[in-house]
Amino acid sequence: MTFNLILTENNNNIFNIIMNDQKNQNTLSENMINELTSALDIADDDQNVKVIILSSNSNIFCAGHNLKDLNSQRLQNDKGESYYKKIFQMCSRLMLKINKNNKPVIAMVDGIATAAGCQLISSCDLAYSSEKSQYATPGVNIGLFCSTPMVPLSRTIGKKQAMEMLLTGDLIDANKALRIGLINDVFESNNLKENVFRIAKKISSKSSNTIKIGKQAFYKQKDMSLEDAYNFTSKIMTENMLHKDSEEGINAFLEKKITKLERVIFYFN
Repeated sequence: MTFNLILTENNNNIFNIIMNDQKNQNTLSENMINELTSALDIADDDQNVKVIILSSNSNIFCAGHNLKDLNSQRLQNDKGESYYKKIFQMCSRLMLKINKNNKPVIAMVDGIATAAGCQLISSCDLAYSSEKSQYATPGVNIGLFCSTPMVPLSRTIGKKQAMEMLLTGDLIDANKALRIGLINDVFESNNLKENVFRIAKKISSKSSNTIKIGKQAFYKQKDMSLEDAYNFTSKIMTENMLHKDSEEGINAFLEKKITKLERVIFYFN
């Protein structure tokens, strides 16, 4: 498939989706959302892909929605209402596409992420940042509260940290983003990609089926009561034990342990 606003790289089971609309600060226009959604579908359907990375070719990772586009719709007879419903629903489906993707999705952030850009990062399973990156949900500053970005943000970081970002609209640096749990780690800009791909490669070495089972279970149990979560995950563990991957993996582990133990016994005798 040909893309205009994004680039894709597929290397060693790692599929890198690169936002490349620098002119518009990688904003989530209708076309950008469509291309990102399509790329995620391609990666999800490709059995050779084990990990997806979401990155950008700009000092702006993603500046959220395209405000110029949104504002231009006010000239419509319905003052833009139908378009706003459409674009926000499209964006929500994109975020769910990340969440429900069978492959782990990692955000690699080397720049500023604001509003729906912050939403993208919060929706990913993992997120790694350069030291120069900054984050904000600044909608409150222009009379448009970041309500949809709030959904994954409030499920990723603590209540008070989320409310501080949403109510002040202030930019936070990478170290604070790490401290409040928005991202997993911070690296220097010049070795960010190397480190993220190292982590992606480690994940890609695991059983794809096991990762798929685990990711789906993680998000389903998260909103359950404690008792329901244990009942649900007990069933998942049982189903997982019946898969060939777990049988082979456990057998290999036990054989390795026995071999080590035998070596120790042999040495001391």
